[in-house]
Amino acid sequence: MIVGDVHGCREEVEALLAAVAFVSNVDRLVFVGDVVVRGPDPRGTLALARRLEATIVRGNHEQKLLAGRAGTTRLGPDHQRVADVLSQDEWRTLETTPLWLPLPHHGAIVVHAGIIPGLDVGSMPPEALLRMRTIDRHGKWSDDRETGTLWGTLYAGPPHVVFGHNARDEAQLHPWATGIDTGCVYGRRLTGMLLDEGEAVPRGEAARAKLVSVPAKRA
Repeated sequence: MIVGDVHGCREEVEALLAAVAFVSNVDRLVFVGDVVVRGPDPRGTLALARRLEATIVRGNHEQKLLAGRAGTTRLGPDHQRVADVLSQDEWRTLETTPLWLPLPHHGAIVVHAGIIPGLDVGSMPPEALLRMRTIDRHGKWSDDRETGTLWGTLYAGPPHVVFGHNARDEAQLHPWATGIDTGCVYGRRLTGMLLDEGEAVPRGEAARAKLVSVPAKRA
């Protein structure tokens, strides 16, 4: 199962896994990033991910925490609260998060934010993988959610890209990209994509049948 942006909403993750009858040591769990910061239980969410041997793709919030620890950026209060309580093992978990995760048996790749159309993922600027939402009128990637074109509408695979970052009321169902951040931490829903072993990610509207959501407990 691939799970959208959690932001420390551990209870919703547990509810989502229960809804799909997730079996530890049998089923595989992948997070699209932004597992921590903003929500009520970042450490509990990390502990759950570690217990289930999940793979966490690095999000912009994990990256910001790591940059703060390295002294290359100044953390705001939301990030500092998390940084102050993380253990050495939890920091190591964040340090080992990949910028992307290939899922060849599903014909897919998981990134946090997106892929610039026409570029191989290995050629992508890391900041774009972590933050992009749209392509502006000059053809450059942007984190702006309103100005420009959603990158997924311009991307032509394969592989299919499953991503988060750009929180919206509904999942983004593009021909070769599926966005599953449905704003759990903002009081909306936590969404995951449930795939059978060896099943290719369905394209476009057909991907909706593979999505499962649970309501947020709070904003």
